[in-house]
Amino acid sequence: MSGFYTEADYENSIIELFQNMGYRYVYGPDVDRDFNSPLYEEELKAALRRLNPTMPEDAIADALFKLKNFENAELVQKNAVFMDYIQHGIEVRYFVKGEERSGLVYLVDYKNPDNNSFIVANQWTFVENSNKRPDVLLFLNGLPVVLVELKSPSREETDASEAYTQIRNYMHEIPSMFIYNCICVMSDHLTSKAGTITSGEDRFMEWKTKDGNYENTQYAQFDTFFEGIFERERLLDIIKNFSCFSNEGLKQFKILAGYHQYFAVNKAVELSLIHISEPTRP
Repeated sequence: MSGFYTEADYENSIIELFQNMGYRYVYGPDVDRDFNSPLYEEELKAALRRLNPTMPEDAIADALFKLKNFENAELVQKNAVFMDYIQHGIEVRYFVKGEERSGLVYLVDYKNPDNNSFIVANQWTFVENSNKRPDVLLFLNGLPVVLVELKSPSREETDASEAYTQIRNYMHEIPSMFIYNCICVMSDHLTSKAGTITSGEDRFMEWKTKDGNYENTQYAQFDTFFEGIFERERLLDIIKNFSCFSNEGLKQFKILAGYHQYFAVNKAVELSLIHISEPTRP
């Protein structure tokens, strides 16, 4: 690989890859926003109204308040609450002609992917314990659900392991960003792996196929990895159906399905549906 292929070049390649998958590109410094908030609030507010057209403004406001104000707890517990929100909706209370009502405000339209906002952003500064700027963020309806940390493929002293160390550093310096995180990615072009906020480095996994049919059994190319996980419909499926929490003793772990588990389950479901739909023969 050419020594002139820098981390910036790799970042631009990743952004272009996401644009080709239908993500809209946003350059962080061009967005007028609150640097103390990890949310892309303009996109989030628009999405809440678009996805919940029958909900009054005070219901939308209640959902937004809950998204921005989590009870005092450990990061993993806050993330578990958020995952419930994004998978099942936020329970809200509102008034209609003086009568209190309750309902659900949805954060994602899982049935109609095109009804959602998919954004790839870079140079997105966030200020909390310190000033940080992750390499690449993916926003789903204004929520920073994926953080990608890249390392230069041309620098021998750095690799994907260094990207993992940087992610752990971010979790200490800008922990609020990770309340909304569904997937963390570390990549140095040769090796790309995905994990969760509780994953040790050994638990980050490669994704070796784009569609479940052909598997690169050695090292998957970076486009296989990113297209395999982050094709828009698949990302929604992974967030909704293939992310969960497990309790082991006093600790809570967030689990992300591997590519072989993902495709095996979906294939089994597909075959079951075919079998159910077949007419019964006498």
